[in-house]
Amino acid sequence: MPRRLRLDSIEGQWNTGRDERPNLGYKPRYKEGYFPVPPSDTLQDIRTEMVGIMGEVGIPVEAHHHEVSTGGQNEIDMKFDGLVRMGDNMMWYKYIVKNVARKHNKTATFMPKPIFGDNGSGMHVHQSLWKEGKPLFAGDRYGGLSALALNYIGGILKHASALCAFVAPTTNSYKRLVPGFEAPVNLAYSVRNRSAGVRIPMYSPSPKAKRIEVRFPDPACNAYLAFAAMLMAGLDGIQNKIPPGDPLDKDIYALTPEELKGVPTVPSSLEAALNTLEEDHDFLFKGDVFTEDALSTWINYKRNNEVDPLRLRPHPYEFALYFDI
Repeated sequence: MPRRLRLDSIEGQWNTGRDERPNLGYKPRYKEGYFPVPPSDTLQDIRTEMVGIMGEVGIPVEAHHHEVSTGGQNEIDMKFDGLVRMGDNMMWYKYIVKNVARKHNKTATFMPKPIFGDNGSGMHVHQSLWKEGKPLFAGDRYGGLSALALNYIGGILKHASALCAFVAPTTNSYKRLVPGFEAPVNLAYSVRNRSAGVRIPMYSPSPKAKRIEVRFPDPACNAYLAFAAMLMAGLDGIQNKIPPGDPLDKDIYALTPEELKGVPTVPSSLEAALNTLEEDHDFLFKGDVFTEDALSTWINYKRNNEVDPLRLRPHPYEFALYFDI
């Protein structure tokens, strides 16, 4: 049996009354950590050190800041690069973050949902296609996108439930992907909604800045597999001219249950995502990018080593619910 772990943080809102000799306060409240400056943000200097080392190994960083959750949630944004290079950068990123944290007697986790009752940690993947130095996603359609870009979105949304088996690949991923907490559970696209699965950034009118942002992945994924699977879904959308449907520009949280009925959502569990991947995977095999063997190995491993072991074990909260019935 694994040893019992206890998650704690000097920034945790749950520690406002703890004797810290002295307790200096300035602990971000739940969902109010975006983004304070020191002294509430105690991790500014550590993040800066991480960013400096990333620069030394050739990873350009665009920004870093505290994130919305209490307990020390942080964000470091890498600059875009080619697909394989970004997979490499993700490996470096995790290695550097964990080791700099360890140097300062802290631990960094990339779990999608480490803290109950507060926002989880996603990985917003910005994507665009270029040809001969020219951006292909810029156009005069919705959000300043091209028809090709909208078809790319159509492919992402069509195959999103299957993609989740790669881009949200842990049982913990689906503790994050629940309505509320700004979770991108709705399989729609928008220039505004934070809960839309695909958002269109509007930071700049430059054609070179036109891209889409897929918001339901999380950093527990294998970046090489996740990035490749999303690209294959998008390319399938382009090849088959898959329409993305109408954009969802209303406030999703203000919609009635009747209005939300027509908006599909991501799967509710890793098991459901794996089941969908078994049914929807032909788009991954084009060009021999993925193989039958790789797919079956992934599905079987996830079921045998993650889904079933968790399903077989009583959860501590079940004792709180049912012990005295």
